[in-house]
Amino acid sequence: MRQHVNPLSRSFQLPLRLPPPNDLFAHPEHPIHLDIGCARGRCILGLADRHPDWNHIGVEIRRPLVIPADREALESPHGNVRVLFCNANISLEGWMETLPKDRLQRVSIQFPDPWFKRRHRKRRVLQPRLLMAIASALQPGKDFFIQSDVREVIDPMVILTELSGCFDRPDGDAHPWRKTNPLSVPTERERYVMDQQLPVYRVLFRRNHTNQPPIEALEQRWQQIDNPGSAPMPEA
Repeated sequence: MRQHVNPLSRSFQLPLRLPPPNDLFAHPEHPIHLDIGCARGRCILGLADRHPDWNHIGVEIRRPLVIPADREALESPHGNVRVLFCNANISLEGWMETLPKDRLQRVSIQFPDPWFKRRHRKRRVLQPRLLMAIASALQPGKDFFIQSDVREVIDPMVILTELSGCFDRPDGDAHPWRKTNPLSVPTERERYVMDQQLPVYRVLFRRNHTNQPPIEALEQRWQQIDNPGSAPMPEA
């Protein structure tokens, strides 16, 4: 059973200054894959071993999972992987803003905590501001991959990403869901779900050339779609 925490708790609201690539990796000039909500880091650690010419960073809000995962990351002979503790919606935007242009090549959010009830929508990992930070950090043609085994979790993520206008699906990708994971290493949750022969809902997005919408406009449009009962009444 997945044990998840409330990201809106006061203890998770303090912004953390995440280290720059120069302090994290043996070869900071290599392309970066950011995995948001990496849990124990099995996927990101496996990818780092298979792809030593990439740098891999996982962030996770559950500190007890981060400590052993980052200890294992520091033992990597390639010096190309780290697992860090943070609340993605509080600390990642500033970190991505400091990255050199085109250094971030891929972002993934895999099997995020299942905050699927509407009253818990503010606890979801993919919020408009985080999505716009990802869109700002990714250059056109770079990948944003999301997957979940819960439709009530993945559907709002897909709708928000498409609503932004900043991402397209690659030509030829199956719609509405990809059948395969474009990453070469599955997460622990993915292994479990596949072993149970349960469905996995996957979408690969690619950053396009569309300019980002104003964050206030995106948040307002998203509120109207995701929580229509609270949308302001139009003026007479």
